[in-house]
Amino acid sequence: MRRATRLTITSIAAVITSGGCVNGFRGSEVQLDLSPGMPAQAKFMGPLGPTDLPANTHFALYAIQEDAAGDRLFLLTNFEVHRIVDTTSPCFIDAGDHVPHPGLHVASYAAKIAEDTKITDLANPPPTATEQQKIEMATAVQRMMNVGALGSDVGIKVVTSASTADYTNYYAVATDCTGSAELIPPAMCIDDASNERRLQQCQTVWGHEHDLFEGTDRVLTSPLNGETHGMVDGRNPINMGPVGGAQFVVDQALDNIDAYAIYTQIDDGPTPGTQLLFGRPTMATRGVIHVHLANTSTPLLTAEMAVFADLGQDDVHF
Repeated sequence: MRRATRLTITSIAAVITSGGCVNGFRGSEVQLDLSPGMPAQAKFMGPLGPTDLPANTHFALYAIQEDAAGDRLFLLTNFEVHRIVDTTSPCFIDAGDHVPHPGLHVASYAAKIAEDTKITDLANPPPTATEQQKIEMATAVQRMMNVGALGSDVGIKVVTSASTADYTNYYAVATDCTGSAELIPPAMCIDDASNERRLQQCQTVWGHEHDLFEGTDRVLTSPLNGETHGMVDGRNPINMGPVGGAQFVVDQALDNIDAYAIYTQIDDGPTPGTQLLFGRPTMATRGVIHVHLANTSTPLLTAEMAVFADLGQDDVHF
């Protein structure tokens, strides 16, 4: 992997767009296919996995210009990679107008439906159970299986907005269901009061931290909070359909770039962090620049990038 002898972090706009007039929007679109081995952010609770990144870490995509004096790095965007659901998060909840129990922690969904239907054993429902109740309970059991698959190490990983925030900046998680109103009820608390308090507290955090990612199993491309830019290459474990492909629009026209790199970056830490992937652009095809990024010590850790370098003069999209 190429390492620069001297790195300078600067504003790409000041260098690339200097010396001429800029008419209209001169940004670029970056399409990024990350290999399945891309590390993900650690879960909210539990041990750090062997390839997990600490929660206070994000990825930074840089463009690089090279000259005799050294390399200049231009930050294009920050992003994170998360498992699409995290059952350990205190705000992995049901929210919205079309859920039966707003604020219910999804990890306890089957327990709540069992309470509603009085069906504790799906194979032996009580004689009073209706067909609708049996369907609701069977659906709840299947949902729990899907959630487990989606959040596993071989589940879906999603490319998201980056945030330095944490739920514990606002609320701690209670240890039981009689906790203070200032504590988020744990997942096991499924009574209406706990669900209502959990919903209010999570929405309060989301109202202040728009980039803090919280996914949902209900609509994979529409998180409860934060922004989804796409997914890491892989397969949906529910139906084995292929997933992948992330997309960013950046303000810079990327038409004079010598190389690109993705770094792991500690939040508020020194830049540019630790280089994870590096690659050089190849000849443009129909105006699209192609970049293969690789990690020299981990051959399966790669990324493929397509750059539409100047949307103001784009004859591919328009």
